Amino acid sequence: MKFPIDLSVYKQLVFTTDQKELGVAQREQLKKNIEVVRDSIIFFTALANCKGLGGHTGGAYDIVPEVLIMDGFMKGDDRFHPVFFDEAGHRVALQYIMAVLNGYADVSSLLHYREFEKGLYGHPERDDQRGVFFSSGRLGHLWSYVNGVAEALTDKVLFLLGSDGSQQEGNDAEAARYAVARNLNIKLIIDDNDVTIAGNPSTYMQGFDIAKTLAGQGMAANAGDGEDVDDLFARIRESLLHDGPVALVNKRKMAIGVPGIEGLPKGHDVIPVDMAIAYLESKGYPEAVLILQDMDKPNNGDEYLGSTKETAKCRDDFGKIICEILGQMDKPEDSVIVVDSDLEGSCGLHHIRKNYPQVYVSGGIMERNNFSVAAGFGSVSGKQGIYGTFSAFQEMVISEITMARLNRANVIAHFSHAGVDDMADNTSHFGINNFFADHGLGADDTTRLYFPADALQLKAMLETTFNDEGLRFIYTTRSATPFIEKKTGGRFFEQGYSFIPGKDEIIREGTAGYIVSYGEMLYRCLHVVELLAGEGIDIGLINKPTLNVIDREMLARVGNTKMALVVETQNVKTGLGIRYGTWLLENGFTTNYGYLGTHREGQGGLTEQIPYQGLAIEDILAKVRTLL
Repeated sequence: MKFPIDLSVYKQLVFTTDQKELGVAQREQLKKNIEVVRDSIIFFTALANCKGLGGHTGGAYDIVPEVLIMDGFMKGDDRFHPVFFDEAGHRVALQYIMAVLNGYADVSSLLHYREFEKGLYGHPERDDQRGVFFSSGRLGHLWSYVNGVAEALTDKVLFLLGSDGSQQEGNDAEAARYAVARNLNIKLIIDDNDVTIAGNPSTYMQGFDIAKTLAGQGMAANAGDGEDVDDLFARIRESLLHDGPVALVNKRKMAIGVPGIEGLPKGHDVIPVDMAIAYLESKGYPEAVLILQDMDKPNNGDEYLGSTKETAKCRDDFGKIICEILGQMDKPEDSVIVVDSDLEGSCGLHHIRKNYPQVYVSGGIMERNNFSVAAGFGSVSGKQGIYGTFSAFQEMVISEITMARLNRANVIAHFSHAGVDDMADNTSHFGINNFFADHGLGADDTTRLYFPADALQLKAMLETTFNDEGLRFIYTTRSATPFIEKKTGGRFFEQGYSFIPGKDEIIREGTAGYIVSYGEMLYRCLHVVELLAGEGIDIGLINKPTLNVIDREMLARVGNTKMALVVETQNVKTGLGIRYGTWLLENGFTTNYGYLGTHREGQGGLTEQIPYQGLAIEDILAKVRTLL
């Protein structure tokens, strides 16, 4: 397949600060460059969508004008450090096309955006040879890092691309104060399109003004029209003449000029394929249209022994189940608060917003604040705080979790996107250190880590634990999971099932040994157990939905067999595997023991992430045979 957009239209521009304004020819070429780069981003992100990989179009599309102007200044003066640092990771598509335009990669690489082992991940991951010179992924984490780069490169001027989303993070307030105090030569270029994943900051965060906020930190800051290339050029040039940090806030609509996503939150994610086709048809790219029309989304519908063909997404059902519980209350707003961190659609919280807006807060991209708000509310007798974000971002709120525990807070914290299954955003978004939340002290610690095997168990889990005291962490995967079935048929967690916190569950009996698992690996392990049973090897399967509590009765059952294997997608350094082996030894059991988990940085793709970690069916089978 040949890249269908002719990039020879793009001509490199070179600027210096001696140049006060764009020349006529430069202006026309800059506009052509902007157009061809934006059209290319529309195409190859939509192509990734055709493959089921996602791709995040709008943010990368937005910031093309300022990046191309910055690139021209970098080419014209070696004082300007030639890296497009970006603290908003979902704009990575622009990093990849700039790597092509600057000679680090072939244009054909763009045809493989987000594919497995192609190196074009959903967030920037540093690879100097490919023209990506930094790693980001978690909003608001990069500015302080760039401050450090500026401290190291005192003779250089650095650019940092920001956004009205990333600037909501508290890290940036600290970074701004430091940059001002040290008079670092960093130019902050902020896209203010009034769109984040879940809405419009001007609506859910009234009073927030980026330029005024940064000016209040002591920075020189100004706002202008990001689509006015002459004004944009002049403001960037002026910032380069200023000694010290400067913030340029560029206002525009999200994905301006793209019908169907312009100005809308859905422009944040990948453009729908039909809209991309209509856009590319209107721009005169018939080859690009044909490629998108002819591309079939891959079918990854594998079937597993012992579980249903039907699947459900626990992360979405979380919100539906909470709505059912709220529906049983007379005035839920008196006793419940639900605080979202701009990921409502990914955590199922949007169902609560639609059905019970009186309990709902759109908290913006402020994970630490929002967790503590839920905790503070839940520290009052009879009240319950509910919070949701990605599992990867749990690492950001460990200190807040400690404070919530010390204040005897009641919080249900839903951390979706746990593990690595279907994680298109790759390593920066792996939710593999969930056990960090289990850091309380003493036998009376009520912190509980729960991970349901399927949506039915999630329902039983939430209904049972909703009114419990303390911190309850509910983990769910990005991927859909099938329903676990009984050996005699029927769904394991349907009517007649009761969830008992702290108790492990026998999914299949075994005499030769046991696999212990949970979450999205349980149905895979059940498939392994059924395959082995067909060979006459009697291996059992235990589900451990309460991750951080020892079930001594079940531990003894496992320890008194020939082998035990823990299978999970958590970090092998911090997960259940290293704990379970310790529990066995502490209780006098010396069975042949092993554990499998995440141990490598990702390589992109979706379904490929599990086997890449050595967690495919054949890997589990091989480990069982070795232990036996």
